[in-house]
Amino acid sequence: MSLTAAMLIGRSALTASQLGIQVSGNNIANVGTPGYSRQIAYFDPVGSDTSTISGRSGRGVNVRDVRRQIDSALQNRLWNGAADESAASQQYQTLSSLESTLGELTDNDFSSRLQGFFNVWSERANLSKSSSVVVQQAGQIADYLRSMRSQIGDLRSQVDSQLASASDRANQLLTTIAQLNVQISTSEGGQGIANSLRDQRDQVVSELSKLMDVTVVEQGDGTTNVMVGSTPVVLAGNSRGVQLQTTQANGQITVSINTKDNGEFVDVQSGTVGALLADRKANIDQTAQALDNIASQLIFEVNKLHSTGTNKDGLTAASGTLSFATADRTRALNDPANNATSKLPFSATSGGFSVVVKQNANGATQTVRINVDLDGVTNAGTPGVSDDSTAESIRAAIGAIPGLSATFDSQGKLQISAQSGFSFSFGDDTSGVLAQLGVNSFFTGTSASDIAVRQEILNDPSLLQVGRMVNGSFVENGTALALSKLQDQTLGQLNGRTIGSTWADTVQGIGTATAAAKTAAAAASTIRESLDAQRSSISGVSIDEESLNLLNYQRQYQAGARLIDISNQLLTSLMQIV
Repeated sequence: MSLTAAMLIGRSALTASQLGIQVSGNNIANVGTPGYSRQIAYFDPVGSDTSTISGRSGRGVNVRDVRRQIDSALQNRLWNGAADESAASQQYQTLSSLESTLGELTDNDFSSRLQGFFNVWSERANLSKSSSVVVQQAGQIADYLRSMRSQIGDLRSQVDSQLASASDRANQLLTTIAQLNVQISTSEGGQGIANSLRDQRDQVVSELSKLMDVTVVEQGDGTTNVMVGSTPVVLAGNSRGVQLQTTQANGQITVSINTKDNGEFVDVQSGTVGALLADRKANIDQTAQALDNIASQLIFEVNKLHSTGTNKDGLTAASGTLSFATADRTRALNDPANNATSKLPFSATSGGFSVVVKQNANGATQTVRINVDLDGVTNAGTPGVSDDSTAESIRAAIGAIPGLSATFDSQGKLQISAQSGFSFSFGDDTSGVLAQLGVNSFFTGTSASDIAVRQEILNDPSLLQVGRMVNGSFVENGTALALSKLQDQTLGQLNGRTIGSTWADTVQGIGTATAAAKTAAAAASTIRESLDAQRSSISGVSIDEESLNLLNYQRQYQAGARLIDISNQLLTSLMQIV
């Protein structure tokens, strides 16, 4: 080996050790930087020149590359773990808020109020409570249902606001990833690895993974494609973007995540966004639907009994609460085209009801049975509703009874009145049509959002119908007794359960889901922390290790400098001899 070759070898050692010191120094400087991946300088021996014997000894060291110490498979698992942790945490937060909104197992919950509502009817039947107390108790439970339904709606609005904010942030992150892809591709371009830019991109993906489950696929040019499910949202330097899309149909508002460029559906399953979407549909909307269903059945069942109730003196007038447009009055009540009835959560069936008309002067009574045909079969035996009962046919049948008149008012509501000297009452309504029309009803509304005690009863509690006709005889507390027993009555619309047990099942379901979500959140956090620890062991900076590396590079630098100095001295001596 010539002295010149020895000096070149020493120079390569100086260059390599300088770079090594720089890399270790950079690692130490970023020991506390979030998302920083430890960098390692890779050295290769310079190949020997075999053309000469002296060249066989080697020609020094070459810096092959400076790369991040990272396990790509582990990084992907960590992103998935972060998505699962965020999803579990968000689900627990949402369910806890929903559970607090329901406020069950307190002295002021819906179960207690429902029990009190039925109890006050029993007390009214025993004459220990007045009609005013019954009306007051009913008003309170209606107010409570409306308030709870409003709070659930507020919670859904809060979730929608969180979804909008999270999707906007996700859209910004996708744009940043696409921009970093361009920078990385341009920076590297065959000139090594842009480690800092790659760390920045991984940090952005880490933040994105907390919002939605992502899959990252690295390309040959250093760029990455990002997918959510099977939908690509970033392709190299192009971000398709995401946005929250709101759709309203049949009075229901649904939300989804779609791409901004062409509105393609993005199936987000995890992360904060995935949890919010799932909770909105599976918990909030279902709870609101369950509450509405319970309220509608409470309205319908109470009205079925109250509409056929009466007092000792009977009725001189009764009005319906359901409005019919002119065209709907002659459409069958079970006709899907009937706008007045088709959207109701309850419906009348084939059957009938009795109308008892009394002449007040002599006490003579006449009972007329009005049949209701809603079987969906024509007189010819074919499927159809053309021959089924309509609001007009029922009005005409009632109006044809001597002593009564029946009309539709300007709002399309059925109005029934007794002629002078007559009174009337209803009984044995096996069809539920009176309750559907709202005739002599107790409650108004169709769901928890609008349930209320009929205003006329609020104004005059004496209009409360606590008696009823049973087998032709007047029972003074008949309706009150029947309503008190309603709490134990199973209903087909509630899958054979009572109103109270249906609500209890709903609340217990939320409670169980909340407890499970809490456990899942703790488990997901533990898994993510374990993955994070694994990453730190591979990609994290160790001060002790880097300090040792600095000592080694220092020794290497000193040795290289000594080699150059000795070679220079020998070369100088040689020149002096010559």
